[in-house]
Amino acid sequence: MTDVLIADDHPVVLRGFRRLMEDAGDVCLHEATDPIGAYRIFHRLRPAVVVTDLTFQGDGLAGLSLIRRIHALDRQARILAFSMHHDPVIAARALENGAIGYVFKDAGTAELLRAFEAVRTGTSYLDHALATRVALLNAVVHRTPSAELNARELQVLLMLGKGMTYVGIADALFIKYRTVLTLCAGMRRKLGVRSLAELIQIAIAQRERDSA
Repeated sequence: MTDVLIADDHPVVLRGFRRLMEDAGDVCLHEATDPIGAYRIFHRLRPAVVVTDLTFQGDGLAGLSLIRRIHALDRQARILAFSMHHDPVIAARALENGAIGYVFKDAGTAELLRAFEAVRTGTSYLDHALATRVALLNAVVHRTPSAELNARELQVLLMLGKGMTYVGIADALFIKYRTVLTLCAGMRRKLGVRSLAELIQIAIAQRERDSA
């Protein structure tokens, strides 16, 4: 029997994944709807496989932090990122933080099962097209602006792309308003832009790439 932890804040996704695991067989499923709850379950039960979304309501790309914390606790953790984000930069971040597989939420059932089974056996999983795009990030001509950003900066960038204010971002991430200002100033410096308007344009472009 394989213990599996799924972390996602969408009931429909949890229900669908539960059915998927019934098809996989020989699985004991544990569920969490937020990163804190997921980390606590992992700390207590040490499931063999962790499947996690990257984006949680009001908390940006908190799934990246969850992956990093689990990996720091257990270097052998088998983590599958299960995400709507098609941007290779975000996929690369998930792998850098400790995931060994990455699969899109809109993938077919057969592919989801292939990804799960690969990760369950300790084998990395990326579909060929995404693997190629991630590999191309090493070539400067193929880098997207957000490749320069860390996980927290990506969180803030995504929130800016959704039209959130500095105050709203600070409240959602439970950080100080001044911290948001500092993060945005750092992003402007890294991305070579001078104004908030230009930064928001990049954020919107990033969001459009994710949904493409």
